[in-house]
Amino acid sequence: MTEQYEVIVCGGGMVGAATACALAHGGIKVALLERFNPERQWPPEPIDIRVSALTKASQNILQQLGAWPGMVQRGVCPYRDMRVWDARADGELHFDCADTAFNELGHLVENRVTVAALWDQLDKLPSATCMTPATVVAMQLNDNGRQLRLQDGRLLEAELVIAADGRDSTLRSMVGIDVTGWDYHQDGLVATVSTELSHQSTAWQRFLDEGPLAFLPLQNGQCSIVWTLSSETAKNYLALSDQDFLLVLEQASGGILGKMLAVGPRGAFPLRFQYANRYVDQRFALCGDAAHAMHPLAGQGVNAGLLDAAALAELVIQTKREKRPLSSTRYLRRYERWRKGDNLMMMASMDALNKTYRVTALPWVSLRSAGMNGVNKLAPVKAYFNRYAMGLRDDLPKLANGQDCW
Repeated sequence: MTEQYEVIVCGGGMVGAATACALAHGGIKVALLERFNPERQWPPEPIDIRVSALTKASQNILQQLGAWPGMVQRGVCPYRDMRVWDARADGELHFDCADTAFNELGHLVENRVTVAALWDQLDKLPSATCMTPATVVAMQLNDNGRQLRLQDGRLLEAELVIAADGRDSTLRSMVGIDVTGWDYHQDGLVATVSTELSHQSTAWQRFLDEGPLAFLPLQNGQCSIVWTLSSETAKNYLALSDQDFLLVLEQASGGILGKMLAVGPRGAFPLRFQYANRYVDQRFALCGDAAHAMHPLAGQGVNAGLLDAAALAELVIQTKREKRPLSSTRYLRRYERWRKGDNLMMMASMDALNKTYRVTALPWVSLRSAGMNGVNKLAPVKAYFNRYAMGLRDDLPKLANGQDCW
């Protein structure tokens, strides 16, 4: 027997869960498939090493979905300042929430906090069904939509299938959508550290020869670090003792937060620039990392994915409200036009910044330093960059503007 849904979302992480949650709020009969049942409760320590910087636009989305209060209850940390500087020169940028209409620039949140709060909301929505464990092993297009076969033999069918199953998306491969991209031959080393000096609710980022080192403030007073290194260096740093790693980290930080006192578990993930050549196919759409993967130096990956989720859900709900079939390609192409250009612009910007700061030739270092200081002194330009980084730009989905789309 085949289970029928209007939409099936594959991947229950932040982006997939947000997509399913928005659709269910709009009365869409949606199934969310995930390989593992996400944890909802955990001890206060240690902090998860997987942390995201959520923009104001992302906060608006999560607020409208009803997830934000549950996130605050589990723990979020606002950051009110952002300081960026070049280790090779005197270039510096300072973004301050006092220059905006908000009390903070964004929030640092453990990924598991966002996922748990979204799944809590999905439990309350009658048109949502969460399936775990659920692994898709086959997919085929038929007259009624797309049929999925799960590893346990169950058959599911929907008018639309949404793949939010990550950078190495299985469903994207099943549909035959190719990707364009390249490896950076860099890894992002992540860990939670205790520092001698307070983080001051500030996100700190120092550009070094191999890549940026970021200290991101956490609500318990610690910092989450994201350190871009060559893959070989990252491998070597993972093998160091905690004490030796702290010494290397302290030196790399330039002493901005004093001594490095303690470090928790360390991990590293390979960095890649990648985008799907198409976001949509017949009765099929990609969102989040399945559609695009970018350098993490500005922490925009998950925020771009949440904008995908909000845009796609808005168009699906609108299409159903207008009594048009969800098998229509018209709204899917509109989704691709809406999100692909914005994502590519953000990806290209991150790629250009990463390459710019890896150049060590003195004339270039002096030029980029002068550019940073110039931007820092030009209030209108800095304000534009600030709003863009906060996700507050033109043509946003309704949810990102703090409005319902159902």
